[in-house]
Order: sequence, then C-alpha cells, then structure tokens
Amino acid sequence: MRALISVSDKSGIVEFASALKKLGWELIATGGTLKTLRNSGLEVMDIQQVTGFPEICEGRVKTLHPKVHGGLLARRDKSDHMNQIAENEITPIDLVCVNLYPFEATIAKPDVTMEDAIENIDIGGPSMLRSAAKNFRDVTVVCDPEDYPTIIEELTLNGNTQYETRLQLSAKAFTHTALYDSKIAEFMRKAAGLPEKLFLSFDKVQSLRYGENPHQSASFYREAKETPFSVAFSKQLQGKELSYNNIQDANAALSIVKEFKDPFCVALKHMNPCGAGIGKDLLQAWSKAYEADKVSIYGGIVAMNRILTKEVALLMKPIFLEIVMAPDYETEALEVLSSKKNLRILKVNMQAENIKCKTYTGINGGLLVQDTDNECLELSPEMCVTKRKPAEKELQELNFAWKIVKHVKSNAIVVAKDGATAGVGAGQMNRVGSAEIALKEAKDLGITQGLVLASDGFLPFGDTVALAAEYGVTAIVQPGGSIRDEDSIKVADEKGIAMLFTGMRHFKH
Repeated sequence: MRALISVSDKSGIVEFASALKKLGWELIATGGTLKTLRNSGLEVMDIQQVTGFPEICEGRVKTLHPKVHGGLLARRDKSDHMNQIAENEITPIDLVCVNLYPFEATIAKPDVTMEDAIENIDIGGPSMLRSAAKNFRDVTVVCDPEDYPTIIEELTLNGNTQYETRLQLSAKAFTHTALYDSKIAEFMRKAAGLPEKLFLSFDKVQSLRYGENPHQSASFYREAKETPFSVAFSKQLQGKELSYNNIQDANAALSIVKEFKDPFCVALKHMNPCGAGIGKDLLQAWSKAYEADKVSIYGGIVAMNRILTKEVALLMKPIFLEIVMAPDYETEALEVLSSKKNLRILKVNMQAENIKCKTYTGINGGLLVQDTDNECLELSPEMCVTKRKPAEKELQELNFAWKIVKHVKSNAIVVAKDGATAGVGAGQMNRVGSAEIALKEAKDLGITQGLVLASDGFLPFGDTVALAAEYGVTAIVQPGGSIRDEDSIKVADEKGIAMLFTGMRHFKH
C-alpha cells in the first residue's frame, strides 16, 4: 500500500505518517513535508523517485505527472486500467493526504501583494485531491487533520478504510477544493474589476427541529471567521436546543446590545425590543428593562453587556424566559438559574470590533445583499432644526432612544425617559399608528411628561408631532428629508418641542 503526503498544515502529520509506516505503508512526500517526516526519523520516498522528473519552476511543478495521477485515477476493477499503468511502470497510490497552500490567510493580510497571492495558489494539491476523490472507490483522500485518527483506526482494524468513510472523505475533499477555488475566483475577479459573482461559504452548526413553523425544515450555519455579538459563535451553558425563532430573536437582541458601552439590558420578543434600559450597573439596567414592559417580557429573551450577577439572576428567576445572554456569569448566578432546566443560557463574546459585514435576505429566486447597518450617529445640538434646543439630559435621552429605534421594525417609534424605553411602536402601516402604540404604552406606565421620541424614518406631516405633544413629549429625533419637513418643524415650534434631524435613517423591514 502506498501513501502520498503533501501538507501545508503539518499538525499531527508526523504521528499520522508514523502510524501508516507501522502498518506497512510505503510513504511518498514532497518539499517541506518530506523534510519534516525525514527529520522525524521516518523512511520516506521523494516524489522525484516516483516521477523520475525533478521539481521545476521553483516547485510549481512536482506532482503534475502521469506516475502520480495514473496511480491515483486507475480503477482497480478495470483490467485495461491496471494493464496500462503496469505497462507504464506506474504503481497505484492508495491514500493521498493533502492540504493546500494558505491562500485565504495570505489575502487576509492588509499588505498582501498580487505576487504573494498568486504564489499561494495551489495547483498540484487540488489536482491530487480531485483525482483521489474521484476514485474514492479505491483511494482514501484526506484533507483534514481531524480525520487522521478515524483513518488509522479503520486501517488497523480492517486493513483498509470503509467504503462509507471514503465516500465521506471524497465529499470533504471536493468541498475543500470548491471553497478554495471560490476564494481565488473572488480575489481575482475583484482585482480584474469584473462584474461581481457572489460566493458564500458557511459551516453547518446544527439541524434544527423545524423552521419558523413546524412544517418547515431548517438548518443553522455560520461563517468560518468568528464574529463578536454572534449567537452562531456563542457557548450554550444550559437549556434546550435553540430553535429557528430563538436564533432570530437572539441575533436581534445582540444587535441592540452592540450599540451600548455603558451597562445595558434589553428584553426582546419577536425580534422587537419590548423593554430596554441603561444604568450605572447591570441591576439598574435590568430593572429599567423589566419595568418598561412586565407583560411582553414573558416568554422573551434577555441580553446584557455585563457579567450576570447573582443579584440580577434572583430577580430573573421568577420570570419565564426563553434565553438569557451575557458576556459571562457569576458562578452563583448560574446556580440560581440552573433550577430552570429549559432556560437557554448563552455566553457571548461581546468584545466590540468594527467589522464590516453583509446581511443576506432570501427572496423567491434570488438573494438580497447589503452592508449591515453598523452606523449610528451620535446626536449633537447642531442637528436641532427647531427654535427650542434640547437640554443636555434630553440629548442623552434622545441618543438612547435613537439607538433603540434603529432595531425596531418599521414604521418604528420609540419613546423613552430616564434611560429606559417607555413605549415601542413597531411594524405599523403608518407612522401615526406606531406613535399611538408607543405613547399609549408610556401613558399606561404613568409617564405623561418629560418623554423623548425617536422615529426611524422622517415624519412627513405634523400629525405625529402634535400627537407626541399631547402625551408629554418634549424632544424628538428623526432623519428628516421629507418634502414637508417644514410642517413638522412648524408644529414642533408651536408646541415648544426640540427636534433634531440626523440625515440618516434606519429602516428595518
């Protein structure tokens, strides 16, 4: 039995090759792999001894040879194949262990040159993987060091790998080369200025019980690179398996948490915040979020940006929640919540990074792709368009409300006071309807003065401003940009309301 080994990632390769040698396999290697294995004391053939041809073009050409690919592609069940390779003095190769030049890691470097990128495009490696993967009935193909133990175990027990294993390894190899080629194509097309083709690569996290509804099948995938504030890379400490809707809601909650640096807590239901609060510590932030809407939080999700303390956990315990998310937990807090066996507790990396990413939305027969809305302007007095300017405290409240309304379904209205939401109006067909919902919620809480209001889109008429004044709103922030902006400004001036225009909207359909 003969194995050809040529790897860039040399983790575990000496142990793997040693195990093959003990089982009586003949080893062939190239370049750095050959040196590594020989330095470990293993007897290994140089690829040149197989091909009878030297490596040329600085190693660009070494395995592209009939004595390599004939040994890989010849079908053992076809006599004409076996006769032909025998006539040409080609020995079958029964196992190929290859992983590829680090192209993706190379182009991720900020100072990468075209020359560096080109030299990290592997040619011989993908060719060997594809040849071996095509002939998986006879050849074992390995591209992932995590598969080494399984292969050695099967070879030890059976003298060969099982058909099912070779089929799975073949699929992995073709996936590996497909993803590799997609990264190269993406890089080269960008460099050449060609019209964009979209290449997506996600790894499966798990199959889900179902999608939004029980009759819909669903799966959960994540990107290769870890991202902060991501449920895809969170660590579940306890509780039931996450559902499709859990994941959607958790993602929405984490997107809101990402906006705040001070102690913050948000309660969320159906991808909209039902209560949010900022405070001097997590206890105060939690209390504000809970008091904002004690009804809607039932069966909801809570996310916070500070270590969850025992004190806060004790307040949460009586409430039915689906998920709790935090950057970490006190041991005593986990002990308190552990009695709620079904409660999903997630530990999430909340180290802020300015990462540019994309948002993907499927449509019938297509895909919408856009930059994720990571922008949120800090409000300033210069944005004021009314006669009355906001007081310092009003400006703070407006900044809080503006960060929350960004994450509410359009048409969105958020009213707030003292660093907490007092009312949230989401997803109505007109903005006045959303405002009525939010303002009535605030009134039900007994808050009838000193409110601020944030709108994700412009207010095309003065009606929303007039309604806000009736409910005790003293300051408003909105994008502006309507051809009838003056109507809103006029009503605000009449009611003594300070109003800011940001020039940036945050629709969330």
